[in-house]
Amino acid sequence: MLKILGKASSINVRKVLWTCHELGLDFEREDFGAGFQPTETPQFKALNPNAMVPVLLDGDFVLWESNVICRYLVAKEGRSDLLSTDPQNRALTEQWMDWQAGELNNSWRYAFPALARNSPQHTDQTLIDAGVSDWNRHVQMIEEQLQRSGDYMLGNNFTLADVPIGLAVNRWLMTPMARPALPAVAAYYERLNQREGFRLFGRNGIA
Repeated sequence: MLKILGKASSINVRKVLWTCHELGLDFEREDFGAGFQPTETPQFKALNPNAMVPVLLDGDFVLWESNVICRYLVAKEGRSDLLSTDPQNRALTEQWMDWQAGELNNSWRYAFPALARNSPQHTDQTLIDAGVSDWNRHVQMIEEQLQRSGDYMLGNNFTLADVPIGLAVNRWLMTPMARPALPAVAAYYERLNQREGFRLFGRNGIA
């Protein structure tokens, strides 16, 4: 059976949990991360030298990086509806997944811990305001993409791109801050809420 190492409140762990649900995969999960078993140990770093969650154990196979884990699981199950085997369509899915991990994540790097977690290390109001502005700018890009694409990020069918983007939209909506009205994003969020996996691991009261 698959084993997932990481606490269920982690947004990156939740990507993997939601993907497993979409695939109908059984798994065991073990809590690691802040407040649980530590990741800064030689044993954990032997699995992931970054000392971060999630880590996937598939028998003797060890994999880290949440988006890569999701791609691996989908490809292993042959779910080309979620991750196309066509090079161009697959690249578009991976484009949005990588954008979420690299660009969108960085936009909330300061504002999220300041506003959602009241971090004492993130109290500079100028940096908070700049972070909120940049975060909103990035979500505006999701709005524009949805206006072009339709129901989901890549068209009228749910794909793996919607897992990281959907969780990111959840975090944006749940963080107490000023945000613009984005009707396509709002409709997308409600559409995702019709999926059981999103209700369990996305819109679950945890940003």
